[in-house]
Amino acid sequence: MLTIHTDTKIHRMARDNAPVARAKSGETVRFETLDCFGCQIKTEDQRLGGLDWSNINPATGPLFIENAMPGDVLKVEILGIELDDHGVMVDGPGEGVMGGVLTDEATKILPVENGMVRFNDKLSFPLRPMIGVIGTAPAGDPIDTGTPGAHGGNMDCTKIGAGTTLYLPVNVEGALLAMGDMHALMGDGEVGVCGVEIAGAITVRVTALKGCALPTPFLVTEDAAMAIFSAETVDEAGTGATLAMHRFLMNELRMSDHEAGMLLSVAGNLCICQVVDPEKTCRMELPRAVTKAYGYQFA
Repeated sequence: MLTIHTDTKIHRMARDNAPVARAKSGETVRFETLDCFGCQIKTEDQRLGGLDWSNINPATGPLFIENAMPGDVLKVEILGIELDDHGVMVDGPGEGVMGGVLTDEATKILPVENGMVRFNDKLSFPLRPMIGVIGTAPAGDPIDTGTPGAHGGNMDCTKIGAGTTLYLPVNVEGALLAMGDMHALMGDGEVGVCGVEIAGAITVRVTALKGCALPTPFLVTEDAAMAIFSAETVDEAGTGATLAMHRFLMNELRMSDHEAGMLLSVAGNLCICQVVDPEKTCRMELPRAVTKAYGYQFA
């Protein structure tokens, strides 16, 4: 199996990034990833302000997928996630939702053991590994790996984990897929500016789909289908995610515009992914029971 190592990291997703590896459509690839701080934090004495900011939010890649052409959709099946034995967290003034009330910076190192994240001597939580940054090259100007958009990127969606399938746009030949910024655990919103940031490895199967009309980015889990959208404000991101799922219902399930809208108001769940990046991200979740009732099969 092809493995892409962390020495190939990028800090912007761009059409002019040279691919570090090539894969055939349908091939399985393993991406080794650094944490969002570039694995710079070794002790709790280190602070966010003292880090090398040129090495923040690295993404491993990009990978060139053969036969992936502009207008196609890249199907990324997340087959497995491996995690390091500890994660890190930071906060401080001006960072995250609480940044306005904090007066100094703090760092926490959290052990990962026996399927749990140890938060402190009283609290431990089950692991929920997820991928924060995953995307393809945009068609236009480069986009920093810390920013989400129509290409994917730093969406920080807690549902992007092992056993799920993410559909991304192909804007340039080869798609140029890159990923990183894994979390051992994170709450929706990522309100404290980061989750439990962790290094590890991600195994995926990449397939170029021709004639696929899914609104991208689009995520399918065992229980739900999700349209993901990023915008300058949470309101705009929520509206974009809702309208993307509305289009899916009309175009793929052949619902009327009224029926699709009423269904989303009854069975859809609009959720915040993150509110701390330059663009905010929301997702509209729809139970898979809906698509199954219509006999719809995802490619």
